Amino acid sequence: MIKSNFREWTLDKIDDAFGLKQVRRIPLLDEWMSYEHTTTDFQRQYLSQIRDLYLYLGGEDWNETELENKVISPIIVFSQIDNEEFSYFLERPLEATIGDFELSGKVDGMVATGFRNPKKPFFCMNEYKRATDPDGDPKGQALIAMLSAQHTNNNQKPIFGCYIVGKHWNFMVLEGKNYAFSQSFSVDDDEIFDIHRIFRGLRFQIERLLGI
Repeated sequence: MIKSNFREWTLDKIDDAFGLKQVRRIPLLDEWMSYEHTTTDFQRQYLSQIRDLYLYLGGEDWNETELENKVISPIIVFSQIDNEEFSYFLERPLEATIGDFELSGKVDGMVATGFRNPKKPFFCMNEYKRATDPDGDPKGQALIAMLSAQHTNNNQKPIFGCYIVGKHWNFMVLEGKNYAFSQSFSVDDDEIFDIHRIFRGLRFQIERLLGI
């Protein structure tokens, strides 16, 4: 058995080891990205403050903790993702044994059933990196966490994901052995409203998967 941390994985290694395949489109990803939400005046004002904070007060040079505390978590929490059935968790461990590999690591951001501790994960997010000094493969690290989440859920449900490099957010879906990426959204312009809309859509998608 080979023990491996999430940080060791790239897309190529994942494809070769587990037979996954990147495809151009997954209908579920298209549906998630097209979720409709009309931004209220209050939401626009709050999100604009986060956008301007990143844009004008040094966001591209923040470290991971600063980026997470000043931008990422405020946006996700503001989307009202938490409820009695599932919640947004930070820096929680996840592990799975798949084939010859014992996979483990801490997931930067996770939406999972439970409200004290995560149980079944449906969304995994990596990675809080400065735009000026990216390190590792955030796409691969997000995908290997998503694959572990899929295995934890007995491969029965699709897994949603996101990877972040500086100001750029990219969303992902893993369904079966296929995965696909969205276009990139930036927090330093009006696309921040799309990011908020997409997280509200994530709550809708998870509620539908859970039948609630």
